[in-house]
Amino acid sequence: MPAPERRAEILDAALEVFAARGYHDSSLEEIASSAGISKALIYEHFPSKRELHAALLQDHVQELFRRLAEAAASAESGELRLRAGVDAFLGFVEERRDGWRMLFRESSDPDVSEALRAMQSQATAVVAALIAAEPDGRARGAPRRRRAIEMLAQQLTGAIQSLANWWAEHPGVPRRELVEQVMAFAWIGLERLRDGERYDQAA
Repeated sequence: MPAPERRAEILDAALEVFAARGYHDSSLEEIASSAGISKALIYEHFPSKRELHAALLQDHVQELFRRLAEAAASAESGELRLRAGVDAFLGFVEERRDGWRMLFRESSDPDVSEALRAMQSQATAVVAALIAAEPDGRARGAPRRRRAIEMLAQQLTGAIQSLANWWAEHPGVPRRELVEQVMAFAWIGLERLRDGERYDQAA
């Protein structure tokens, strides 16, 4: 088998094992058995379990951000771009459920948390851009307003991730319904903040 095909075969087997058992409870022996190859053959492509996991994580992160970038380019208004981005994110979760479990079930593990934090930071930046950018690509507002949008993007990213985890326990809920709920939760408040409105406890 050509090396690229063998590598893809190993990654597919690793995804299945990591998603089912988690990073620490998985072994290269199990992955080799799932792929129908020897453990030594895995080492020809990946120096360690950690390197194999990192490669798999990177592949899925790249796919997720490709989908988000395509969504951002497909709509004109901030509202439509955000909706398209939410739908793209949840589409990835729906179509790559094993990948989603692998990406986020080990979020507290020090061996993988650094890569996850980097990915989540990128996701937050993408969401902030979806919220704040004008159709011509220029950011709206003063630094304080942009900082507020960045904070909201952080909250929204975490909320959508939490919703995606909830969805794993309720797979019968249509993706469209989740998108509608996210937009109902997020967009009205985001639009008001983007336009300069601020919460005043004394009001």
